[in-house]
Amino acid sequence: MPYLHRKNVPNSRRSAAIRSLLSIGLFLAALTGFVWHSRSSAGPGGNVAPVLEATLQAGAPAQANTSGPELRLPLEAKSVRFAVIGDSGTGEREQYDVAKQIEIYRQKVGFEFVIMLGDNIYGNHSPKDFESKFEQPYKPLLDAGVKFYASLGNHDDPGVERLYKPFNMGGERYYSFQKGDIGFFVLDSNYMDPAQLDWLENTLHNSKAKWKICYFHHPLYSDGKSHGPDLDLRAQVLPIFKRNGVNVVFSGHEHVYERLKPEEGINYFILGNSAKLMTRDFSSTQNMVVGKDTERGFMIVEIAGDNLYFQTISRVGETIDSGTIGRQTPAPTQPAH
Repeated sequence: MPYLHRKNVPNSRRSAAIRSLLSIGLFLAALTGFVWHSRSSAGPGGNVAPVLEATLQAGAPAQANTSGPELRLPLEAKSVRFAVIGDSGTGEREQYDVAKQIEIYRQKVGFEFVIMLGDNIYGNHSPKDFESKFEQPYKPLLDAGVKFYASLGNHDDPGVERLYKPFNMGGERYYSFQKGDIGFFVLDSNYMDPAQLDWLENTLHNSKAKWKICYFHHPLYSDGKSHGPDLDLRAQVLPIFKRNGVNVVFSGHEHVYERLKPEEGINYFILGNSAKLMTRDFSSTQNMVVGKDTERGFMIVEIAGDNLYFQTISRVGETIDSGTIGRQTPAPTQPAH
């Protein structure tokens, strides 16, 4: 069975005006598909308050991108390239729309694998469900030899999915694999038992990978109102991440896209909108860099040397977010005893 589970402003009229503008902005965002950016605004006396900024994506309301894929990755020689999807397995039209865009970008980027952030198969887990919710939407990718590496979400059936060969889980709830000098550490965030924590500590510590990327379903940090951050999970795994030099963490669960400010050198992404979507899901925060809760999407990632390049793309082929992350060299540590 699937898992269960302000700043102080002396002028009151100015405050009221600001609140009114923010309310109008949130209303317009829901109608037009704005992308929300969060920054800090220094006011009188040096006080800092979170401010949401909106950037309208070209072509909103959303229409198909007919000019071909807009690529913001450098496509360097000998780089490692992959795609990211999360909360994808509905079998509904929106999943197929996203899958179509992933194939369009694969032809341009040439990535060879996809990481899955959980909730890979919603509802029943019969062979017909795997066909309609995975094999058919991603058939062009599978036919091209692209491999998928799944993590387990709360809607997944671990007894079935970990044995499903196209998910490449090797029969395990948690596992690791390496591509070039990038190590991927795949966790089961539904049940973080002592055995998994010991495995995580030892596997990360013994890894010689230049980049260490962890991915799992439930986010440690989130500005979504539907679920929010998993504080218990954060308390369990974050000390291990920091001791062992984890660079990037990908999660799903919240049906939005969010890029957060790095926390102690670790970069966090939430991508839970590759089929599902929760609109008007964000709260104002200083932790958000970019958030999108009005469209579904996926990510493409390229790692070359000490740089990770990323691009987040909507189901109609428009770029939601992009950027570069530089690898920080962690100080050597010893595992906890």
